[in-house]
Amino acid sequence: MTRSVLVVAGEISGDMHAAQVVRALRSRDPELSFFGVGGDELRAAGMEVIHDVREMAVMGLAEVLRRYGFFRRVFREMVELARTRRPDAVILVDYPGFNLRFAAELKRMGIKVIYYVCPQVWAWHRSRIQLMARIVDRLIVIFPFEVDVFAGTGLKVDFVGHPLVDVAEKIRAEAPIALPWPGKLPVALLPGSRVQEVHRILPPMLGAAAILAQKFANAGFLIAAPSEAIADLIRSMLRDADLKGARCEVVVGQTRQVLKQARAAMVASGTATIETALMDCPMVVVYRTSPITYWMARLLVRVEQIGMVNIVAGKELCPEFIQGEASPENIAAGMEPLLAETPERAQMVVGLEQVRQALGEGGCAERAADVAWDELGG
Repeated sequence: MTRSVLVVAGEISGDMHAAQVVRALRSRDPELSFFGVGGDELRAAGMEVIHDVREMAVMGLAEVLRRYGFFRRVFREMVELARTRRPDAVILVDYPGFNLRFAAELKRMGIKVIYYVCPQVWAWHRSRIQLMARIVDRLIVIFPFEVDVFAGTGLKVDFVGHPLVDVAEKIRAEAPIALPWPGKLPVALLPGSRVQEVHRILPPMLGAAAILAQKFANAGFLIAAPSEAIADLIRSMLRDADLKGARCEVVVGQTRQVLKQARAAMVASGTATIETALMDCPMVVVYRTSPITYWMARLLVRVEQIGMVNIVAGKELCPEFIQGEASPENIAAGMEPLLAETPERAQMVVGLEQVRQALGEGGCAERAADVAWDELGG
């Protein structure tokens, strides 16, 4: 009888990470079948996609509330599908608002729950730590400190390394490609991957670029966009911005090459800070969100830093400029010592190397597949 696995990856990054694990599992058992929520990567890996990740990926409380009916309908449909098809296991990838509730339902059905890429319960909703221990059979984490978060709960936790390590190692080994740097001192801007992020984060970054251009005449700024849609938005914002002579260009789909070549970067808080660290690029961390979202986060968040690079480092290795502090003047002041040979830059380079070592070696997907394979009975 063919065994099956239900996978729920509700975001683009989860789709990519899950697809690598699915491929590794199928290499162990080509007859193993997969179905669930995912995107192009999981579809290419051979999974039957019931709901596409593009339907599921939203950002911000307001958008979630507007689409509450849709998410409720998908949730009920996936629960019923699990009940009728009875998969041998479920692999849930991050996406806690949906997946933790889903895990509880599957646990009640007696279906084995494997959770890959731990939700940031250590940052907020710490009550979910005990909840996860009750409803998850095996937790696969990608940050080393997350193992200790669940110490004493009885939950079996495996650190497998970060999935971006493999990608970074490949790019680091490749020869640089030609990029349209508009100056000999290359400075990268990573304002985020979502429209809301770019609208809020790019303006102060551009303001900082204008200030830095007055101090470094040879500076050239390259903005890394993840898609043509975001690139078009950035170009429209550049046309309306007062750059005061700062030379800015946009490049699509070359974020890691941009970081490999940049002297330093302004980076939106999130996974991009890990990508930047893995490319050994000094950075400042920038983030702005809506006032209500920021207010709620201040009430809930229980970590001193919000940049993942700093959380892994255990200190503010890279300066953070959040909400009201994310002014052009502050960002430029944080960037300035990173563009010259300074003690601040040297200290950060050493710290980034330590972060890179902490994130583990390549082969994350294979190790995650080993864990899942063990839970499936081998």
